[in-house]
Amino acid sequence: MAENQTLNAAAYTALGTEREPVALPGEVFDGTVNMPVLHQAVKAFLANQRQGTAATKIRKFVVGGNQKPWKQKGTGRARQGSIRAPHWVGGGTVFGPQPRSYRQDVPRQVKALARKSALNARAREESLFVVDRFAFDTPKTKRIIALIDRLDLVGRKVLILTNGLNQNVYLSARNIPDVEVMPYGDVSAYHLLWSDVVLVEGGALGQELEPVAETEPAARPRRSAKKKPRRVDAGEETTAAPTKKGARKVAKPAARKAAAKKKTARKAAGTTARKKAAPRKKGGDKKKGK
Repeated sequence: MAENQTLNAAAYTALGTEREPVALPGEVFDGTVNMPVLHQAVKAFLANQRQGTAATKIRKFVVGGNQKPWKQKGTGRARQGSIRAPHWVGGGTVFGPQPRSYRQDVPRQVKALARKSALNARAREESLFVVDRFAFDTPKTKRIIALIDRLDLVGRKVLILTNGLNQNVYLSARNIPDVEVMPYGDVSAYHLLWSDVVLVEGGALGQELEPVAETEPAARPRRSAKKKPRRVDAGEETTAAPTKKGARKVAKPAARKAAAKKKTARKAAGTTARKKAAPRKKGGDKKKGK
């Protein structure tokens, strides 16, 4: 039921600068929210996404079972005609799903009313924002992320409706989770109800907003990357390397080489001592004895 009320929406620039609220056009935004029509449109949309390819094998499609398991009389058992009967293990399925179409046709007037109701529902919840113009010369994902961040919409499902097909905006947002971009004329009731917030370009609503002074969003401080220690050439003296716990002096290359040689010599001496101390195996060297 129409309430004949004028709805306003918050307006922003493409960089997220707040503008004066704008009045939404009364032809579409009149406060009408028809719940039964919304339910019918969304149910039909979801049904039309189904492929309908589920299939089970009925009795005639199961391999085998052409011969009678046993004769009709004289065995004392119940009569059987095929081991592929539905009550046999491995038999056919009764009343199983078969390929079919789940398509539901909805009249155009019902679709239009559902779309209008969804737009009014978002406007009444103050979840519909107007953006003056998406003037993207090249695709830039950083600009969409900055806009969403500045409007405090991180973690929410955002639907961006452009004035006609805007390839640069679509390419800028296609890698962002929970962000969808489509022309205003192609939006359906399902997409509007899927989203938490709707950003509509002003031109799509017939609102040609005058440009205002832009303020660039404040850049976030970047984390300082850890610097890798510089490689020291042979013969070059090193300086103290900064660490978290304090300055640690790095040994000279010549001293490091001498320490490595001593360590290798100690290992060799230990191996030789263990070999001398190891007992000989029984039997000795038979070839030498001979």
